[in-house]
Amino acid sequence: MTMISVNEFKNGLTIQYNNDLWRIVEFQHVKPGKGSAFVRSKLKSLITGAVQEYTFRSTAKVETADIQTKSMQYLYNDGSSYVFMDTSTYDQLAIPNEQIRDEANYLLENMVVNVIMHDGETLGIQLPNTVDLKVAKTEPNIKGDTSSGGGKPATMETGLVVNVPFFINEGDVLTINTSDGTYVSRANK
Repeated sequence: MTMISVNEFKNGLTIQYNNDLWRIVEFQHVKPGKGSAFVRSKLKSLITGAVQEYTFRSTAKVETADIQTKSMQYLYNDGSSYVFMDTSTYDQLAIPNEQIRDEANYLLENMVVNVIMHDGETLGIQLPNTVDLKVAKTEPNIKGDTSSGGGKPATMETGLVVNVPFFINEGDVLTINTSDGTYVSRANK
């Protein structure tokens, strides 16, 4: 394992801290007028999925985690787990539903994702930044109702509910941000 200074933090870096594996979601270097500098960070546990805030002294060192990612294709859900296939060896891997509950809202059959592993143990999946999903259900457009600048809820084909502009209709394919579940644009299809 490699030790790094907290001054070398980058978003997406994986560290070992407090007997857990954490991915850095965001961080901020703070230099107060009085006292010593520190790093305020928001970390997401790769084991539990919980997000915690931690503050480190600027002189602190943490251990980087040895994380492997393997590109795999999502095949199907058998009711208790999601089944992925390694496209080069055709080996299949089942990940329990509760391990990727949030990411499941963006999964479509045959989608290629990165499966995250540490010491031979599967931790979860890493989605692309955006995915294209089809609108399964939404209210019809009301002409002239654009002055409020608001939106309406739309249920995507995976069951995810996203707030979308009024002009979106059922059957439209939309680009959705996987980090926060927000509408980005209509997909170019």
